[in-house]
Amino acid sequence: MLAEADARTRQRARQIARRLAVPRPPRDRRARRGVGELTSQRWAGGSDELDLERTLELVAGKPLPEDDDVVVRERVRTKRSVVLVVDVSGSMKGERLRTAAATVGALAGELGRDSLAVVAFWSDAAVLVPLGAPVEPLGVLDLLLRVPTQGLTNVSFALETAGRVLAGVPPRDARVLLLSDCVHNAGPDPRTTAARLPRLDVLLDTSGEDDVELGRDLARMGRGRIRLIRDHTDVARALTAVFTD
Repeated sequence: MLAEADARTRQRARQIARRLAVPRPPRDRRARRGVGELTSQRWAGGSDELDLERTLELVAGKPLPEDDDVVVRERVRTKRSVVLVVDVSGSMKGERLRTAAATVGALAGELGRDSLAVVAFWSDAAVLVPLGAPVEPLGVLDLLLRVPTQGLTNVSFALETAGRVLAGVPPRDARVLLLSDCVHNAGPDPRTTAARLPRLDVLLDTSGEDDVELGRDLARMGRGRIRLIRDHTDVARALTAVFTD
């Protein structure tokens, strides 16, 4: 009976990951104002902020300026590099497995045009998907299930591993997303490591034992946000909140 229950849980987790992995439709260009780096571009009908100096340079001496001579200022979102760090220190079963599946699937859909890496950790850590490699949610889920889980949790080493994965990425484009109950019981204080990351957001799994205080400290030290995850249905909403800035 236990084996049958585990099989059903895994099947349900795969369904969740597959459903959430559908890429989201492109956002309206106006919805992205205020996000990204401000640059000058040829007008294409999507901005009303005129770059007067550049436009005057192009139209000087032209009796009949064309639309292509108009230069506007727009904010262009650069490619993000995100490392998902998943806590596998306990048993990857039940709601915890479904939450991991929802997170992997939702990130694959959200970051379809960006770079995503996946790190699994316990007392040690392993890079399951290198940064920029193709991310197939069901394949990542299978890799997570193959990791031999251990009782100890070394959050500090996991964050150090994520930092190494992001080496060379401009800080403005790099961030770490930690999915864990934050019950840290091995290794040095992870707060110090969190402060060295470009940005750290925390999805704190509250389906079992948890340490909300440490999770809040990690997000604060990492200049990010924390969201509490009771079950897999909270994941999509939490990720939307995390990626709005």
